Amino acid sequence: MNLLEHESKSLLAQANIPTPTSTLIEKGSTTIPHLPVVLKSQVPTGGRGKAGGILITDTPEDFELAVETLFKLPIKDFTPNTLLAEEKLNIKRELYISLLVDRSSAGLKLLAHTQGGIEVEENHDFHSWEVPYNTADFDQFGQDLADYYDLPEQTFALQDLVQNLLTCLKRNDATMIEINPLVLTAQGKLVAGDAKITLDDAASFRHGWQFETATAETNFVTIHPEGTVATIANGAGLAMATVDAVEAAGMHAANFLDIGGGATTETLVAAFERIVTYSHVKAIIINVFAGITRADEVAKAVIAAQEKITHLPPLFIRIAGTNEALAQQLLSEKNIAMLPSLEACIVAAKETING
Repeated sequence: MNLLEHESKSLLAQANIPTPTSTLIEKGSTTIPHLPVVLKSQVPTGGRGKAGGILITDTPEDFELAVETLFKLPIKDFTPNTLLAEEKLNIKRELYISLLVDRSSAGLKLLAHTQGGIEVEENHDFHSWEVPYNTADFDQFGQDLADYYDLPEQTFALQDLVQNLLTCLKRNDATMIEINPLVLTAQGKLVAGDAKITLDDAASFRHGWQFETATAETNFVTIHPEGTVATIANGAGLAMATVDAVEAAGMHAANFLDIGGGATTETLVAAFERIVTYSHVKAIIINVFAGITRADEVAKAVIAAQEKITHLPPLFIRIAGTNEALAQQLLSEKNIAMLPSLEACIVAAKETING
């Protein structure tokens, strides 16, 4: 589950990570916060700044016009239900930091870069550290980050930041916390200028989450732009295992796609539409263990995608769990096969690709 910015910052604040003073603006609200503010569209996707989804307003007239504009502005097919009005920070530097579950090492990894902001995806040479789950040396991490950022005066603040990031990740069953940019203000404070948090859907039973984005977006990551196999799975662990199985079979996965625990036919069809933009994909492997996302919902999405997308690559489908029999019936009526295991999907996909 990928949270909106205001949801992510709420969790950061609960873990004592500094965030800007803010007000949440809902449709129809007449609230005008203390100006000036940075007004941000709350949509579950990146690229808001380049798309015009972030506006600075200095007067009540500018603010009201910006609110009207942003609520109508689609960004990658998403339109916001809320806007975030934040204090305008006096920025001295923009840095990058994230803490995530690293599947290659089966552990936690801290990533940092001296340059943060909207062009961070163009950065190279991110510095990384492995983070022990229970025995992390926060004093050392603070010193290392202070040296890396060349901010010796921020050593103690960076120690606290790493400790609080780990607390936030553990407390919320997060798989990734990203602060970009981590702002150093002219007043010498480190503040989370923007934030993204991904939660593990499998842990939802422990929390009773009520987030706006609970069913809004899948977790879609490009792995190999020229990969021949696209993957769809639910839950970060199963999605990782599916990608690993494809790679272990000598093929290349084009993407990592975790449809989460609240996916709908609409969001799944949207995922298929993204997959077909990869020109080298010759097979799609669907590996779903249904729970919150029911098996019949996945089956309906597969049927809808085949009817809507004429150039959909061959599908190799394994679905188990809630409403599995109904999914089998729905797909069978459309002459779409369900395979018994991920291994069977891998073998069939490889045979198709190799001709």
